[in-house]
This record gives sequence, C-alpha cells and structure tokens, in this order.
Amino acid sequence: MLTHQFLREVGAVARCVQSLSDVTFKKLTLQRGQFVFLTRICETPGIHLLELSHLLKVDKATTTKAVQKLAAEGYVRKVQNAEDKRMYQLFPTVRAEKVYPELIAEENRYLVCCFAGMTKEEQALAETLLRRIRENIEDEWMEWKTGKGGASHENS
Repeated sequence: MLTHQFLREVGAVARCVQSLSDVTFKKLTLQRGQFVFLTRICETPGIHLLELSHLLKVDKATTTKAVQKLAAEGYVRKVQNAEDKRMYQLFPTVRAEKVYPELIAEENRYLVCCFAGMTKEEQALAETLLRRIRENIEDEWMEWKTGKGGASHENS
C-alpha cells in the first residue's frame, strides 16, 4: 500500500504545467518540454550539456535531442569549448532572448494559479518544503547517476 500521495500530486502538477506550456508555446515552434531547456540556457549562458542534464534531472540523450531541436529552430547556438574540444557550451540566440520574457511570464502565470488562495507565508513554506524534498531525492538521484546506488536501481 502506498504510504503517501505526495509524489502523485507533484507529478500531476508537473504534467498540468507541461501540457499547458506545450499548447501555449507551440506558436513559438517549441516542442514538448523544450521551454524548460530554453529557459535554463537563457538563465545560464555557456552551460555545458552535462550540466544542463544534471540541472534538469534528465539523461544526456534527452538533453542532446532537445538542444539539437532548439538549435535547428534558431534558439540555441553550440560553441566548442576552447580547452576541451569534446565539450560544447550552450548560448541563447537573439531569438531566444526575445521569447524568454514570454516564457517567464507564462511560468509566473502558472505560479499564480498554483498559489491561489495561499498567504505569502504559505507560499514561502511550500517552496521551502519542496526545495528540501528535492534536495533529499536529489541525493538518491546522484548516487544512481554516478553508479553508487543500491541494487533497487540496477534496471532503471
């Protein structure tokens, strides 16, 4: 028996935001979930592919595919690192910088919906608790990513 509904609730929120964003950003030729990659690249110009993967908690193949599509649409440019030729840094293009405020405005709109009826204190508490929860599970995720996780993750 499941001991808590928390992860199901978090998943439902994430899927709602994902679905709303996919519809909203279709006019910008952003495909499923690409807005998340694009906002992080805009916020962290020069980020490496692996750093972006870790930041978003996705595998490198998913990040590579998203970045390739964003580059093809003129949102991202890849620059080979001068010191390590195997590594590429990611930068937003002028097109990305123009749409970034729209992406953030939409994210802020979703936050208003999420926090409707909550006091500022409740909002701050929710954010603090969720950050702590993320940090806790992130430790488990990092162990799994680095191959130090237990047997329960062997087939993940």
